[in-house]
Amino acid sequence: MIVRSLEDLKAQGRYREKPGAWASSRYLLRDDGVGFTLTQTMVAAGTIQMMEYKNHVEANLIIEGEGIVTDCATGETHALAPGVMYTLDKHDRHELKAVTDLRIVCVFTPALVGEETHDEDGSYPVL
Repeated sequence: MIVRSLEDLKAQGRYREKPGAWASSRYLLRDDGVGFTLTQTMVAAGTIQMMEYKNHVEANLIIEGEGIVTDCATGETHALAPGVMYTLDKHDRHELKAVTDLRIVCVFTPALVGEETHDEDGSYPVL
């Protein structure tokens, strides 16, 4: 059984942040051997991020806050609020706008190593 607190993640180097923009708490990573990554991501109000996970599928469940996700291929927008889930099942290029502070639970497959950072396309490499 794996049990971790936010304090554990910080002590283990599983917490990353860009002050004033986002924070990522990485609860499960590849070395945990479960086949996926589980994170809690905090996104600051007023920020806009352009992302495209070319190498991963990501599912997101909004826990707190409001935002807008835009499919860059179609221009279609979706309001985000607690209880709304969106999945980037086709490696969709998307824009995430945080209207208020957002708290999101995210699942990635394949699992992340934990050292990944977004490249110029807003994608994570496979490490």
